[in-house]
Amino acid sequence: MLRLIRRSLRFKVLAVVMLTTLVALLVSAAALVTYEARNYREFLVNDATTQADILARTSTPALQFDDPVSAAETLALLASRRGIVAAALYTLDGTLFAHYARQGIPPPPPRLAAPLGSQFVDGSLELVHPVVASDQRIGTVYLRSKDDLALRLKDYSLIVGLVTLLSLTVAGLTSAYLQRGVTAPLLAVTDIARRVMSRRDFTQRAEKTTEDEIGVLVDSFNAMLAEVGRMTEALEATNRRLVEETEERRYAEAALRVADQRKDEFLATLAHELRNPLAPMVTALEIMESAGSTEEARHARDIIQRQLAHMVRLIDDLLDVSRITRGKLTVQMQTVDLAGVMQNAIDTVRPIIDQRGHRLEVVMPERPVYVRGDAVRLSQVFSNLLNNAAKYTQPGGRIGFSAQVVEGRVRVSVSDNGIGMTEQTLGTVFEMFIQGNDGTAAGGQAGLGVGLGLAKRLVALHGGSIEAFSDGPGRGSRFVVDIDAVPAAPDRPAQMDGAAAADGAGEAPRRGEGHRILLVDDNVDFATSLGMLLEALGHQVRVAHDGAGAVRAAEALQPEVAFLDIGLPDMSGYELASLLRELPAAADTVLVALSGWGQEQDRRRSRQHGFTAHLVKPVDLKKVQGVLEDLVSES
Repeated sequence: MLRLIRRSLRFKVLAVVMLTTLVALLVSAAALVTYEARNYREFLVNDATTQADILARTSTPALQFDDPVSAAETLALLASRRGIVAAALYTLDGTLFAHYARQGIPPPPPRLAAPLGSQFVDGSLELVHPVVASDQRIGTVYLRSKDDLALRLKDYSLIVGLVTLLSLTVAGLTSAYLQRGVTAPLLAVTDIARRVMSRRDFTQRAEKTTEDEIGVLVDSFNAMLAEVGRMTEALEATNRRLVEETEERRYAEAALRVADQRKDEFLATLAHELRNPLAPMVTALEIMESAGSTEEARHARDIIQRQLAHMVRLIDDLLDVSRITRGKLTVQMQTVDLAGVMQNAIDTVRPIIDQRGHRLEVVMPERPVYVRGDAVRLSQVFSNLLNNAAKYTQPGGRIGFSAQVVEGRVRVSVSDNGIGMTEQTLGTVFEMFIQGNDGTAAGGQAGLGVGLGLAKRLVALHGGSIEAFSDGPGRGSRFVVDIDAVPAAPDRPAQMDGAAAADGAGEAPRRGEGHRILLVDDNVDFATSLGMLLEALGHQVRVAHDGAGAVRAAEALQPEVAFLDIGLPDMSGYELASLLRELPAAADTVLVALSGWGQEQDRRRSRQHGFTAHLVKPVDLKKVQGVLEDLVSES
């Protein structure tokens, strides 16, 4: 019974193969016959048309000169064409002019009534073709050829039948052989491969049923599946790691680009800003050297004091690098007098204006105008605009600096009659590191390209706006800053009392009760000068410039307060603080850190090492006095 079932299955497979082969052969044969029939008749028409065209050309003279003998001789040449059985040449009115016909073939009709073209009639092809001379029809060519399509189809059918029979025989024998030894194992392997592809399950294995080449193929296939499975697992793991690493690198690169960009912006801004206060200070020093009155010297000192405060503020920004890289450049908002801010900007830029011989026209509001903002930053905005106008105006030019209140807002304008700007420059003038006119000023003084970009950012931090205008190259420029005005009076500076503000200069530090002070700093000038000031205030001061000297000085002085530089040459200030705590002479000493670093983590580290206070260089004497008054009284 098992054998019968096996034979029945084989027979069914064989029948399927035979039927498929037969259908394929029949379809192919039908297509071939159809194709041959169509092509054969097209060939007959094309061949007859070509021959008719040749006859028309060669018979044209005979028709024109009424020479039927010559025309008959031309037609007789068709005897070499076995397929053409009859031909004729007709005049324009359809009268037979000359004809030709094979033996036993009816001659062409005496008059031609058929239209131009071709048609198959009674197993023959009849073709009517015009004879044209000088673009005029002068006659007609008639051709009749045999249509052997039926005979050709019979021959093709016989060939197709023989091929079909032979193909079925070969297909049957081949199917029987392959079914037994090849097809079944290959189908099994194919099925496994299909399952592996659909399920992505590389644990699938094909069953080995023979020991021949097919068996080797199955073994190789199974081994390949195992290897592909291992490689796929490794590849997927690698891809996961690559995706994670790529994502991490992408975020890291983005962060680095942002940090680098912010760093470059900050360094450029710093370099630009630090130069601005230097010019008025140099001028003020020259005034002090040649001052003929106390009033001029006091005015020069005021300028230096303002500009030094400005520079200290900028250095504080440099120390707080982390805040800048996060884009958190802040302003210290208070109510300020606009006139004072504008005057400070004028003092900053006055040297370059005088150097280039410009005429500065200043127009301020008749009444005091106050704004809410950072006086240093606003002065920086206006000085940048004035500096830009001075650089990009030919020597001896005119610069306007005016302010007016319009509908509750202050509008400050800086104008010049300099080299002006193109429309393209106006579109990029406020971008950082972008300089108008290819970075070349009117007098060849190129900048860093940060002044206007910085001004725009600072104005935005004040909730205002800044715009640039120009009628074109050579027609000057105008910059307008628009910010809110406030009705209140300006805030008083915290570091000055009413008397000092009224007099325009701070009082000298008052002498207090003297203390024993240890001052340790490797900067000899700083330590010496600060020590002299403290001694002038009645304190007993010992100065040291390294850790070893500080220990010796502490043992001798028994200080109440010790100001320690964190960055000493032989040891850190933290290490020195630990040594002093171990000395009986300094066990109760109040420790104050001196450092150029003043970020929160620096102050936290000082507290962790026992420092009571943390002062950031440059140190203000009033802060030192405050430490002495507060910390010593609490100890």
